[in-house]
Amino acid sequence: MDADRSDAAAVTHHRVVAAAAELLAKGGPDAVSTRTVAAAAGVQSPTIYRIFGHKQGLLDAVAAEGFEAYVKSHATRHPQRPSDPVQGIRRGWDAHVGFGLAHPHLYALVYAQMRSETPHPVAVNATEMLGRRVRRVAEAGLLRVAEVQAAQLIQAGATGTVFTLLGAPEDERDQALSVLAREAMIAAVTTEPPAGEDPPVPVTAAIRLRAALPHTAALTTPEHVLLLEWLDRIVDDGPRRPGRG
Repeated sequence: MDADRSDAAAVTHHRVVAAAAELLAKGGPDAVSTRTVAAAAGVQSPTIYRIFGHKQGLLDAVAAEGFEAYVKSHATRHPQRPSDPVQGIRRGWDAHVGFGLAHPHLYALVYAQMRSETPHPVAVNATEMLGRRVRRVAEAGLLRVAEVQAAQLIQAGATGTVFTLLGAPEDERDQALSVLAREAMIAAVTTEPPAGEDPPVPVTAAIRLRAALPHTAALTTPEHVLLLEWLDRIVDDGPRRPGRG
């Protein structure tokens, strides 16, 4: 009998959390109320108070289950720890940013509290995971700053990248921003050179000329606008073969 009650309670708990998670994903925290969750889960409002205590308790449960699913998904995609610990930092960064972009309301729920004296428990768990990755880099002799400082820089860079990308319209997000920020952080805290090739000469020349344009009056306004368009195209497209259309 007790086992049946326990199983029933677990099913109810899961159903309520799943309903709240769906409401959160569709409408943000304001869409999650005891009334709407109870209706979606097919339970009475007192049941939610009995299980979770209050709305924040329910949101904490949603965040905890979402984070657990994220960790399991990352472990499934990468069942083996990379031999290069810096590559582990890269994987963790990419997974973190990907999770934030895929679940913006859940991410904001967890990381909006980072400035408070009591950060969200899920954020604390994520910070501990990052600390373990940084420790492996330190053990390999590849860290150029203290472990705590490295973890704080990486965390600040990753969360800042997510919120910056979320702040832009989805069709205007610069997908290269995360890679650039990630490699800047790795260059700052490790002795490993950033991944990828150096920018090709035409790109760096275009960036330099674009920065200098405001200081010249030799062009008419239409010429200025046209040259800006050409320079931006060079920067965005990167190296191209001559004659390629």
